[in-house]
Amino acid sequence: MGLPLLLPLLLLLASLQAGHSTKCNSQFPYEVKQPEKLSAPEGGSVQIPFSFCHPWELSSVLSVTISWRWKHYHGEFIYNTTPHFIHKDFENRLSLNWIKDRNNGSLQISNLRREDNTMYFCRVYLTPRNHETIKWQANPGTNLTITPAPKKTAQGLPSTTAPTTSTDGLSVTGDKRSSGSWPLTMEAAVVMALFSALLKIAILGVTVYLRWKRSKSQALHFLRLLRVSCT
Repeated sequence: MGLPLLLPLLLLLASLQAGHSTKCNSQFPYEVKQPEKLSAPEGGSVQIPFSFCHPWELSSVLSVTISWRWKHYHGEFIYNTTPHFIHKDFENRLSLNWIKDRNNGSLQISNLRREDNTMYFCRVYLTPRNHETIKWQANPGTNLTITPAPKKTAQGLPSTTAPTTSTDGLSVTGDKRSSGSWPLTMEAAVVMALFSALLKIAILGVTVYLRWKRSKSQALHFLRLLRVSCT
């Protein structure tokens, strides 16, 4: 392979190696970075991101172990990758999102409780070739605040208060009413309409009957007069 073709490949490899550099950009050779504050609701979940840096080349690193402490800098360990360990208060609630040979990840805490409201510290153990294990920890850690869970009704919806309205002679709060008179229901309105129609029909029938009877009596009287005049 000629030099013109080899040079771009060397530049590409150099750029990839630089992109995965684990060296710190500050004056400190070892660092662990975490957000200072996070908050999440009770019963929910949260991810605490972390990243770390060190002066060792990846090829010279034999192993990296991640641990987490809580409450204070020298507090109890709640998680460890190797050997695997989870604190009894976090059983089935902790998971570490981290891939070996990567210098960043996150700790996920699920089904949050009020007791989880405290500080959390990520701790890194690195073992280089021909060297003893080096360990360093975030300082300060992450202050996690657990907020109250949203209130829910029996249907699972946020609870609300029914609006209060008022009308002439009628006050309504939700479904409760107090008044000297109640508005007619649909059934009562239909019954009243039918009763009114039947009443009108009855009155009209009586009127027609009376007129017919009156005209009949007048016709009989006229026939009687004709008979008298003919005799």
